[in-house]
Amino acid sequence: MFEQLDLAPPDKILALIDLYRADTRANKVDLGVGVYKDRDGKTPVMRAVRKAEERLLREQDTKTYLGLAGDVGFNAAMLRLVFGNSVETSRVRVAQAPGGSGALRLIAELLRRTRPDATIWVSRPTWPNHVPTMRGAGMQTAEYAYFDAASGTVNFEGMLADLAKAESGDIVLLHGCCHNPTGANLTIAQWQRVAALLVERGLLPFIDIAYQGFGDGLDADAEGLRIVAANAPEMVVASSCSKNFAVYRDRVGTAMVVARNATQADIAMSHMLAAARALYSMPPDHGAAAVRIVLDDPALRSEWEAELEDMRQRMLRLRVAFADALRRQSNSDRFDFIAEHRGMFSRLGLTEAQISRLRDEHAVYMVGDSRINVAGLPEDRLDDLAKAIVSVL
Repeated sequence: MFEQLDLAPPDKILALIDLYRADTRANKVDLGVGVYKDRDGKTPVMRAVRKAEERLLREQDTKTYLGLAGDVGFNAAMLRLVFGNSVETSRVRVAQAPGGSGALRLIAELLRRTRPDATIWVSRPTWPNHVPTMRGAGMQTAEYAYFDAASGTVNFEGMLADLAKAESGDIVLLHGCCHNPTGANLTIAQWQRVAALLVERGLLPFIDIAYQGFGDGLDADAEGLRIVAANAPEMVVASSCSKNFAVYRDRVGTAMVVARNATQADIAMSHMLAAARALYSMPPDHGAAAVRIVLDDPALRSEWEAELEDMRQRMLRLRVAFADALRRQSNSDRFDFIAEHRGMFSRLGLTEAQISRLRDEHAVYMVGDSRINVAGLPEDRLDDLAKAIVSVL
């Protein structure tokens, strides 16, 4: 049977991991993998999460199934974290999912059931797994302009022009904050214009919020999403705890539906859970339970928020310092936009040939679109890194 298959194309980021690991040079720099790293290059377990896990180990007395929707307390806590007071909660239903990717796929399955002929519009560029996940559920996709590589800013007028071409009933996938892969975010005024356009044209907002707390703060990072929620009659949201709780391997996320009323929300939830039953049956428990404990315990939540803020501030400092180093080495303002972006990622605007030279000549690893993980920047060698980048321009 399997002789009919050819090798599937490798995931470029995973292939980059293997190349980096095989490199024996002592000065190698990994800017590719999308995980937070501390100044020692480690991705530690957050202190509050570790304490929650210790409590869970002591108190958990069964490993039986949670049910299709997962941990109800976790879902309620995530609803509050993401939406705040922006929407009437009787219109919202939440299902725990296996990570942000699982939430995206679960929502895509729901959309296929309710709007099989709709187009899902994604930003150009977007996270590489968005399109395969949507198409894997049988949905068709199109792109809207988003990033102006020359200026390092959002091409907002191009975005509006492209979304004006969407048909009523289409779906618009938006990054809630910390756009991946560019780091360029919409302003609050732009979010308000986008929300108005979505409502005016009858488009369904689909917001992926994977980095809440990594940009301008927990509430500030959700403000754009909450503007949409306060205006749109319906929307769907995929959230992830991988980054802001550092529970990457535990696969913790939620799929959220905001409907016009409670009855429609119940119906949508029933279909989403039916899709979950067919995809993976029951969600994993451990990571979500730890997140719930943190969010529900005032002391642990305070400790988590402080640690998350330290991570955010460190990335902001690295952005400014790296932009300064590049300005010194290039004698230009070409890379100043890095200091203005938010989240873990920015795109440097390098060609694939230049990226290959950086890897071969300087042991600097980044993905082929020149996206860098800001948290992976070597704090004590920023000028050396900047000099290497300038040398291949």
